[in-house]
Amino acid sequence: MSLDLAHYPTLALANTPEELRTLPKDKLTQVATELRQYLLSSVSKSSGHFASGLGTVELTVALHYVYNTPFDQLIWDVGHQAYPHKILTGRRDRMTTIRQQGGLHPFPWPPESQYDTFAVGHSSTSISAAIGMAIAADKEGQNRKTVAVIGDGALTAGLAFEALNHGGDIAKDMLVILNDNEMSISENVGALNSHLARLLTGSFYNTIRDGSKKVLSNVPPLKEFASKAEEHIKGMVVPGTIFEELGFNYIGPIDGHDVNGMVDTLKNMRNISGPQILHVVTKKGKGYDVAEKDPIKFHAVPKFNPDDERLPKSVPTSPTYSAIFGQWLCDMAAVDPKLMAVTPAMREGSGMVEFSKQYPEQYFDVAIAEQHAVTLAAGMAIRGLHPVVAIYSTFLQRAYDQLIHDVAIQKLPVLFAIDRAGIVGADGPTHQGAFDISFLRCIPNLVIMTPGDENECRQMLYTGHQLQQPAAVRYPRGGGEDAPIDDNMTALEVGKSRTLREIQPLSADANGNLKKVAILNFGTLLPEARQAADALNATLIDMRFVKPLDTQAVIAAAQEHDLLVTLEDGAIKGGAGSEVGEFILAEGLLTQLLQCGLPDEFIMQATQSQMYTQLKIDAAGIVEQVQQRLTRA
Repeated sequence: MSLDLAHYPTLALANTPEELRTLPKDKLTQVATELRQYLLSSVSKSSGHFASGLGTVELTVALHYVYNTPFDQLIWDVGHQAYPHKILTGRRDRMTTIRQQGGLHPFPWPPESQYDTFAVGHSSTSISAAIGMAIAADKEGQNRKTVAVIGDGALTAGLAFEALNHGGDIAKDMLVILNDNEMSISENVGALNSHLARLLTGSFYNTIRDGSKKVLSNVPPLKEFASKAEEHIKGMVVPGTIFEELGFNYIGPIDGHDVNGMVDTLKNMRNISGPQILHVVTKKGKGYDVAEKDPIKFHAVPKFNPDDERLPKSVPTSPTYSAIFGQWLCDMAAVDPKLMAVTPAMREGSGMVEFSKQYPEQYFDVAIAEQHAVTLAAGMAIRGLHPVVAIYSTFLQRAYDQLIHDVAIQKLPVLFAIDRAGIVGADGPTHQGAFDISFLRCIPNLVIMTPGDENECRQMLYTGHQLQQPAAVRYPRGGGEDAPIDDNMTALEVGKSRTLREIQPLSADANGNLKKVAILNFGTLLPEARQAADALNATLIDMRFVKPLDTQAVIAAAQEHDLLVTLEDGAIKGGAGSEVGEFILAEGLLTQLLQCGLPDEFIMQATQSQMYTQLKIDAAGIVEQVQQRLTRA
């Protein structure tokens, strides 16, 4: 469903950057105004990321106006801020399909558009990628420009600073735009500062700067004096010393909502050689009052009525797993003053808001720094504290070495509460929590738990917190089956499964054979497993633990059944089913094994239920897979 372009007469003239660049400069303000309204209208009808895109409207217009995209390379960090970019690059009429099955990808995605130069989703990758692309552009020798746009929050990740350190050292032509939408520096933004930015990027200043360095290059004391003088002059008007020390020419801050001012500055910067940083100040939610006041709430939104200015309240049928974790965290802290909760910038998503208010001295948000979060927890643990690291499955990938090197080798009691495990839905392949079981189960000293329902999650968190070794509890996005929750906390027997359904008297299959099936469930696909077990007249065992595996349960199931079916909301390769298969092979057990889970491919955006059906890990799909296997047997 596209929007009526009659309401956007100027934007209608700029369906692509090529068309945008044909417009006179005095039309850009109107383009930005209509683009912001189009973004508001489209996201309100489709749902999606919102506040960040509202803040980058003018920046996006200016970049595509000045730079010859797609020949010039524009790299967006993450992608929350790239919705206006999608609108201006030929995808305007499909914006209402974003994040939906078969629709536009939620983030920049090269297979979708030549203007998306690099696939992103996780933060802080843009500068590294831009340096690599700038090196390639230098080899080409065609004067191709490279621009990375990174939010100030993404600079908290070590990867960004590693890239800045290298980029300043190799001195390739590139521009890094620091999209600053958090700092309060309004006094530095406006006509005067924009004027200074134009001066500092203009040909006169840079000719004098480069010329004086050449003249004084053979006079070391004077060269040093000139360098210090330049540094002092710039230091009086710009707060960019750290970037200058890293080897970047720093310009700004400038007003990120003054589209014409940015065009002037970017035109000047396009002609400067070497690594450059432009500091642009924007406001998340710009132009939509309620989003400006509460950009966190409006970071990602459901479908809503823009005229109402209130987001519809969701009425969950059961508490989310994140909420279960948040409540457990508060309950546990009430009896354990040594509990320390660590999160890499996911306070809201991980259900930690209430905990952060009740126990501020035990709460640590380290910003987008997953590696630091894990080693920080290791440091806490080795001195007798009880750290809990709340982290999304897909973000834990970024701290894999720290998990092994700093936690597991030392066998430190750090509990990992792994949120968004399995299929997450609309955020697509960069955020699906498909790989955590596979990359965790090969690590010695680590206990891995997969709760089947909300109460199991609560009790497993408690179990892991009591262990004197590393432990992980993985759970999905969203709610469960509304299982009754025991307010008491009871440690489970480590490595012990529970049998939920015994096989009933058998009847013959289509070939007249009697086949006994046992489903070994790992995790919160348990409701689907229950339905499939009923339909198949199968034994159902909730395994609970991937590591240590309940080997006695597997042996008994293999001896008593013709087919074992493992079920997990994770990658089949290297997953829980592989753990069972390896054990069966090692023990020489005589049974067949069917592994149901995520295939060896990256899972695109869609709802959880759509993907469960497509991947045949819902009840009907499990039954179908089992019947096909029995038919072949």
